[in-house]
Amino acid sequence: MTVFVSGGSRGIGRAIALRFARDGAKRVAIGYLRNDLAAEVTATELQELGAEPVLVRGNITSERVLGEVAALGPLDVLVHNAATGVIRPALETEDKHWDWTLNANARALLQLARVAAPQMPDGSSIVAISSLGAQRVLENYVLIGTSKAALESLVRYLAVELAPGIRVNAVSAGVVETGALEHFPNREAMLEAGRSNPVGRIVEPDDIAGAVAFLCSPDAAMVRGQILIVDGGFSLLA
Repeated sequence: MTVFVSGGSRGIGRAIALRFARDGAKRVAIGYLRNDLAAEVTATELQELGAEPVLVRGNITSERVLGEVAALGPLDVLVHNAATGVIRPALETEDKHWDWTLNANARALLQLARVAAPQMPDGSSIVAISSLGAQRVLENYVLIGTSKAALESLVRYLAVELAPGIRVNAVSAGVVETGALEHFPNREAMLEAGRSNPVGRIVEPDDIAGAVAFLCSPDAAMVRGQILIVDGGFSLLA
């Protein structure tokens, strides 16, 4: 099995990459923007688990990086986890913030599908990582939330267009304690909210990785265009 995970060097992406290595993937490629040290550490961990690591460095929307993804050859699994965004109230955003956030979080999935899907074998999977902000209004989250809503819509369209050979789904994550939260001014409040779900603990990267692994398994053959919410029941509460 050959896997590519965008944003795969840290946090949720790293957990997903390692999960596939533990499950027997022969080659796991991870995309990352610029943190060479984190990527190299993850590559070593992948190697220790028996997978051949491949590092793809750079902006996931660039033609060079997309070319490197295409050059990986047929992928059994493509996971678009890379995400970024400007964290501001709506009226304090600029057009360049919109373009940056929407391109990286939503358009990149379409770009990756264009270069990867024509080579992907029957039974392969594409999974996008979304967030509750696609459906719920979160503080300072307008651009990221809107990009994730676009991502979820794209998942549905791709699920229909790429069927029956390739299945496409998404995992919507609750609050996960990763380095990404450092950029939020209300980080502590978000963590507290994340712990207030019915399960009583915050969602961990491995929880998301497990959901992704399921969606890419034969057991999910008839799951198409769905958004699997992994939030400990947080979104069920009034």
